[in-house]
Amino acid sequence: MKKFVITLVSLAVVVLIITFALKNKDKEAATATSSKVQRIVVGTGTQFPNVCFIDKDGNLTGFDVELVKEIDKRLPEYKFDLKTYEFSSLLLSLDTKKIDFVAHEIEKNPEREEKYLFNKEAYAHWKNKIVVAKGNNSIQSIDDLKGKKVLTSATSAEAQILENYNKAHNNAIKIVYQNGGANDTVQQITSGRVDATVAADFTLSLIDPKGELKTVGPALTEADVLFAFRKNDAKDQQLVDAIDEAIVKIKADGTLAKLSKQWLGADFTNN
Repeated sequence: MKKFVITLVSLAVVVLIITFALKNKDKEAATATSSKVQRIVVGTGTQFPNVCFIDKDGNLTGFDVELVKEIDKRLPEYKFDLKTYEFSSLLLSLDTKKIDFVAHEIEKNPEREEKYLFNKEAYAHWKNKIVVAKGNNSIQSIDDLKGKKVLTSATSAEAQILENYNKAHNNAIKIVYQNGGANDTVQQITSGRVDATVAADFTLSLIDPKGELKTVGPALTEADVLFAFRKNDAKDQQLVDAIDEAIVKIKADGTLAKLSKQWLGADFTNN
């Protein structure tokens, strides 16, 4: 009987040792997995209504912000941290490695493509048009902007359109660079401080809910909207590929179109 009791105690001790060892192993495996998760800093803004902005409760949200969060959910090997900047400093922050990619309705154009890496799977598509006050019938094309003050944001795709025109036409347009975001665009145009702006087609209803502005003329450009990354970095390319795979799935299950309708008022995810 005594031997039987000793044997039971010995077995219990062995079971405890094995259990402890297994728990330790699980803990080490969890730690190892956790250490492999890459932290990615995503640069965005706070001044673009319904795209990336601070809501009435003080939360950063909008189409681009919620899309980044959705991609983050689907990529367990990464952890995305959103960091906000003025729009004009986003690409500089990417250059100086303060952030790992930009999420702010970045249009892919030849000038940017020379310097930055873009993912392949577009998450939106837009057309850039001239925007004027509702009663203004004197402007119908970009040539009508000669001698006029036109509002834009520095480093934006719309600014590039105006700057390219000025290079070919002896600085004919008086470009006015706004310091803030799109929030004061309506007031600047309706008050006559500037004559027009150039904007993506979906933005008008977001920045002008009262309908004081209108688009005129044909589209000046149209382009895919993508995320911007640094070039020539193998890790960045791996991240780009992972994000593209996630966007394909987000498109396929209808999540992307749903986000576009929720935040932009319609499905702007297809060209």
